[in-house]
Amino acid sequence: MLFAIVSVMARTSTRQKLAKGVKHYRKAAGLSQEKLGINSGLGRSYISGVERCERNPSLESLEKIAKALKVKVSDLTNL
Repeated sequence: MLFAIVSVMARTSTRQKLAKGVKHYRKAAGLSQEKLGINSGLGRSYISGVERCERNPSLESLEKIAKALKVKVSDLTNL
């Protein structure tokens, strides 16, 4: 039971780091959610969901976001 709680907390923490990183790099690049969505091919609502921790993006989606932001995937969680 304790493992399950710790596992959920770790997942949430990683998702929060990702949300913070995407928003940080998007704003640093001077991009709106709409423009990042277009540049990544994922759409504004998807980017919004990532930034609000409502989406659990695949590695492929993370690669698209990172490429559009001109950063490494690992940068998105290392703020």
